[in-house]
Amino acid sequence: MGGDAHPARTPALRCTDVTVVADGPRGPVTILDRVDCSFTAPRTAVIGLNGSGKSTLLRLFNALVTPSAGTVDTHGVDPVASPRQARSLVGFVFTDPASQILMPTPLEDIELSLRTRIRDRQLRTRTATGWLRRMGLQERAHHSVFDLSGGERQLVALAAVLAVEPSVLVLDEPTTLLDLRNRLQLRELLDGLPQQQLISTHDLELAATAQHVAVVHAARLIEQGPPERVIPRYRRWCEHGFPDEAPTGDRSA
Repeated sequence: MGGDAHPARTPALRCTDVTVVADGPRGPVTILDRVDCSFTAPRTAVIGLNGSGKSTLLRLFNALVTPSAGTVDTHGVDPVASPRQARSLVGFVFTDPASQILMPTPLEDIELSLRTRIRDRQLRTRTATGWLRRMGLQERAHHSVFDLSGGERQLVALAAVLAVEPSVLVLDEPTTLLDLRNRLQLRELLDGLPQQQLISTHDLELAATAQHVAVVHAARLIEQGPPERVIPRYRRWCEHGFPDEAPTGDRSA
């Protein structure tokens, strides 16, 4: 018989019965409740209302959040046992770029990301400049990051993450600060990347470009599948009430 006895599994972002509990002002709060998922698509979009648990789900895969129960697998790595290895696999882009831009100019910030990978300073500068060019920001290379628009800062943060060539790109609401032109530019850029992508978003047009969509609501992963099925269902829930909720018109004040 030909072939491997144990064929390699498709690289995946997996959660098995994951619960995340955090301390709140009135006691423990369940942020995620018994979540099971296995994301193998090139691009997965995670959608849901504010406060549903989307960001927490994303942060599990590079050890920014530790599960209270259950297990997480990032392309075969346990982020709890090996957080540094998980973070080397996963590039994370936050909603607010101010939380991850550390240097005074875009060029210096990308060079900082490359410091451990490229020892030669001139090569490091050329590589960083190339990433700024891909983002359409080459003319802003030496400007103060405080003089950039919110959208431009987001693109700088994305460039700094991509420069180190992670296997997985996780983006937490990446279009929030972008105008239409920058949203279209971001989408075109993402379409050309080789990394597996996990994106939380309220932008349903962006979600529709994913091969797989997951809905997180009230700490639970309540639906997942192809966008053409999941997104219309999510829209109906937003209008008429989610599963286990009373219809919108029947809710008491």
